[in-house]
Amino acid sequence: MNAQIHQVGNKEITEIVTDTVIKNTQDAVDLLGSAGNAYVILYDRNFEPDFFDLSTRKLGEILQKFANYQVKLAIVGDFEKYPSKTLKEFIFESNRQGDYLFVASVEDAIERWSR
Repeated sequence: MNAQIHQVGNKEITEIVTDTVIKNTQDAVDLLGSAGNAYVILYDRNFEPDFFDLSTRKLGEILQKFANYQVKLAIVGDFEKYPSKTLKEFIFESNRQGDYLFVASVEDAIERWSR
């Protein structure tokens, strides 16, 4: 796994820069084990397309793994390409709470977590 570490104050943020694709919860657990930090940045390309279809429950299952391991996750991408109103509402609430961020850039995630 290729990763870049961003140091923000006393926080280390791991940005996964490979095209690893998370297909299921075990893939998420494996990634968590190798990331080693409480803050992880992934890209929407790191997930199968149906990950963003809430009816598959993949999003909830994988985010639950991050919660269980007390890891905050930011997903970088263009989320306008997903037409689901429910997903947009989920993204809004997630960004408001801050444990899971859906952002347009790595800089956005780092800025949110540096507050």
